[in-house]
Amino acid sequence: MAKYFDVHPDNPQPRAVGQIVRLLRDDGLIAYPTDTSFALGCRIGNKDGLDRIREIRQLGDKHHFSLVCRDFAQLGQLVQINNAVFRAVKAATPGPYTFILPGTREVPRRLLHPRKKTVGVRIPAAAVVQAILAELGEPMLSSTLQLPGDAEPMTQGWEIKERLDHAVDAVVDAGECGTVGTTIVDLSDSEPVVLRAGLGDPGRFA
Repeated sequence: MAKYFDVHPDNPQPRAVGQIVRLLRDDGLIAYPTDTSFALGCRIGNKDGLDRIREIRQLGDKHHFSLVCRDFAQLGQLVQINNAVFRAVKAATPGPYTFILPGTREVPRRLLHPRKKTVGVRIPAAAVVQAILAELGEPMLSSTLQLPGDAEPMTQGWEIKERLDHAVDAVVDAGECGTVGTTIVDLSDSEPVVLRAGLGDPGRFA
């Protein structure tokens, strides 16, 4: 059974955050709220967690996973960034954007796109995610919690607990979450390409 954490959306309780991070360090898989929608998350090096996410969401090997970072310093260790990309990403973070960029050697090969060697990165603004990342001290592998056959991501922590009680190790509930995902921007080539228009304004990359 998944543990259930009811946390404050703006001031998450340190004790709860500590327990959540201990689960992550023990290679647990959590469902947690971001600044866009609920997501599944685990440590980057947690291969079993990656396989569990693939199984829950029924994802193929070409799916772009996101690496959720606390700040720009963490993000810069995971992807290759030139000056123009630096300015564009810096201006849009923290916020509801996912950027597709070439991965560095810090990213396990299994997380990179098999052909392009790219990976998604983002810096969310939500206080709960920031608290978890600060305590964890490293980025987190993440994927939107949208189940096969569902038109939208789930929005309620109790519903996730009911449906995924034996598939995840913890559900972090900070109130109702949204259904609109991040805006995904591919910055791996010379010109930005908006792959998905979401909560973030895609116009700044048009």
